[in-house]
Amino acid sequence: MQKRKLREVGTIISGATPKTTDSTNFGGDIPWITPADLSGYTEKYIAGGARNLTEKGYNSCSTQLMPANSVVFSSRAPIGYVAIAKNPLCTNQGFKSVIPDDGLDSEFLYYQLLYLRDSIREMGTGTTFKEISGKRFGEIDIAVPSIYEQQRIVARIEELFSQLDDAEATLQKAKAQLALYRQAVLKEAFDTIDGTECCIDNVCKEIKVGIVIKPTQYYVDKDGIFAFRNANVRRGYIDDCDWVMISKEGHIKNQKSEVNAGDVLISRSGANLGMASPVPDKYDGYNAIDVVIAVPDKGAIIPAYLAYYTNSPMGRSIVKRNERGAAQGHLNVTAYGRLPIVVPTLSEQQMIIEGIDAKTSVCDSIEQTVDETLQQAKAMRQSILQRVFNE
Repeated sequence: MQKRKLREVGTIISGATPKTTDSTNFGGDIPWITPADLSGYTEKYIAGGARNLTEKGYNSCSTQLMPANSVVFSSRAPIGYVAIAKNPLCTNQGFKSVIPDDGLDSEFLYYQLLYLRDSIREMGTGTTFKEISGKRFGEIDIAVPSIYEQQRIVARIEELFSQLDDAEATLQKAKAQLALYRQAVLKEAFDTIDGTECCIDNVCKEIKVGIVIKPTQYYVDKDGIFAFRNANVRRGYIDDCDWVMISKEGHIKNQKSEVNAGDVLISRSGANLGMASPVPDKYDGYNAIDVVIAVPDKGAIIPAYLAYYTNSPMGRSIVKRNERGAAQGHLNVTAYGRLPIVVPTLSEQQMIIEGIDAKTSVCDSIEQTVDETLQQAKAMRQSILQRVFNE
């Protein structure tokens, strides 16, 4: 395929953020996105983010409203999120976006940037966190065959991806059925408990939250401390991937949010909101970002019992009722501490934990296999893109 510099086949657009302390800059009808809006996002097209700009906010900064079918690419914290604008929108400074020329199909560019994003990440520079400049982004070599050929390639990619979508949907359905079974097991376990009724903060030494103020200022690529985010906290286990790392100086400055083995983490926002997991020994000393950290009083409650209770149908319904936030709900630390809980003796707690473990251990094995297969499907997508764009 013929190669061209990206700047030769499209207009590179940077974004900006109006003054965040002025509330009148936000809440309007101008779609505006940040890299956080694409975290965990799996759709090809995006219409907007968590917040819109007012006309005042838009005019107060250098962000630019781009037309529909522009391709947005996050250029910092992290590098590599990509999507197509479903409608006119603008971005913050975390993007280098492309308005394609007439000879470049938006979907073809979207898939090519998906293929290239690992190599683009390697181009990033910076000490606190990697970033790619507009100039460097414009120098990226892009394959540009005829429009007909581009559309043919897109159609073939989508045919293959559709087959993978069907396979992944089957696997996700299996995971959903496993989750329903787990919930049934937890409901049975906690519906018949006798013990002392109290609040969660009565059986914890401390309930706190991870770093919430500009955590990206501490991000580094190496020689730092790994930090939990909400996406790492699943229902009963830690998702050991997509970690971020903060500097050792940032870790010391935010030592209050250090996580220790035996703590219980509760996802504070996003799709995993309210999910809880005890912290295994291997994660002792990590930090945390915007995650609720409960430090159980082990003389009163076993960490696994607290996590199982939080994940149970009863715990989930209470968490849901205490969710705060209009645009994106989050769990308030104080509210979590005030949640009611029934606490039997430690020996009875241990029996309950063992009973739950015995019934769900097979689920764990099946789910691990499903997750591994889903990861293989993800790798297969990249293999398809590699085959297409390396021709």
